[in-house]
Amino acid sequence: MTKQNSKWKQIFFTIWAGQAVSLITSAILQMAIIFYLTEKTQSAMVLSIASLAGFLPYAVFGPAIGVLVDRYNRKMIMIGADLMIAAAGAALALIAFNMELPVWTIMVVLFIRSIGTAFHSPALSAVTPLLVPEEQLTKCAGYSQSMISISYIVSPALAAFLYSLWDLNLIIAIDVVGAVIACITVVFVSIPELNTEKRQLKKDFLEEMKDGFLALKENKGLFALLLIGTLYMLVYMPINALYPLMSMSYFDGTPIHVSITEIAFAAGMLVGGLLLGQLGGYKKRIILMFTSILLMGFSLTVSGILPSNGFTVFVVCCVLMGLSVPFYSGIQMALFQEKIKPEYLGRVFSLTGSIMSLAMPLGLILSGFFADRVGVNHWFLISGILIIGIAILCPLVPAVRKLDQKENIER
Repeated sequence: MTKQNSKWKQIFFTIWAGQAVSLITSAILQMAIIFYLTEKTQSAMVLSIASLAGFLPYAVFGPAIGVLVDRYNRKMIMIGADLMIAAAGAALALIAFNMELPVWTIMVVLFIRSIGTAFHSPALSAVTPLLVPEEQLTKCAGYSQSMISISYIVSPALAAFLYSLWDLNLIIAIDVVGAVIACITVVFVSIPELNTEKRQLKKDFLEEMKDGFLALKENKGLFALLLIGTLYMLVYMPINALYPLMSMSYFDGTPIHVSITEIAFAAGMLVGGLLLGQLGGYKKRIILMFTSILLMGFSLTVSGILPSNGFTVFVVCCVLMGLSVPFYSGIQMALFQEKIKPEYLGRVFSLTGSIMSLAMPLGLILSGFFADRVGVNHWFLISGILIIGIAILCPLVPAVRKLDQKENIER
């Protein structure tokens, strides 16, 4: 694929500027909805169902959505997904303007927004290697992670501030504006399409889904990395849900302490994303991934052995955990973008997203079961030891070590 060096940065950062606005407004709305549901229902079950509605469509429909992303114009899919998210938000805002929001309407809208995200995320990931030179993919993944981190940092404080001043319908309206801005930035940039011969439609939808799986399985290194990543997410993702319990129960803190740990994690993630943006040309990326997983395991292990007055050290560990994340997720995304042919990327990213999404609830169930019995601090310790084991496993797999070798993928 021909790329004009003078234009790819402008196109990439124009798209991501819109995405950054949408990420922040969506994160604000998500926090505001949590505040609203907590205030109105005081029910942990309702919050759990809301969380389920947020990721279930990706987990269940991801592989099928991936086929559509690879079949059709990805630019139009991104625009359509943003419009779907905006329309769902606008409908919720209108309802909230006229009456008190029933809980079921929030669940429906969260479900619809999640479907939009399930289309948008793999389309954006699949479009990136069509825009960005291969040697710049890791750097761009780092900058993308930085933008996500910024949304994590500013959204809790902004959500709390706006929720104290405004009704929920006005906060929803802000998110609608954010989705529209993201849509407009995509409309006004030129995104290359796949060659016509690479988008030959097959009659059998299931066969195309299978082809996406086979495209991933054929690359033994990426397939092994996916399995290792699934194990990693199975252990790590539940830790996110246990931060408040660790801060308030074990360290005897308050909601302010919880906020401090969340901001510390997001700040570390922001620094990690910026560092990855600078180190994107580093050739030993598997070593960086191994080191990032090891750092996560070390930080969790230290957190698990801290005394109950060790909250300050726990905050430092949260910064280190956040620092490690972009070096895993950013590099993994860049490797997939480099090694998989563009015509399969939508299916592959949707498939990997589905697998990771399915690992999350299983991990939450297991962690909740064990944390209640052994203590949340001991679960942090156990998780840290398990993740160190996963980090050691990563470079021992020959196919994973070979992923740093460059391959010529026709684009």
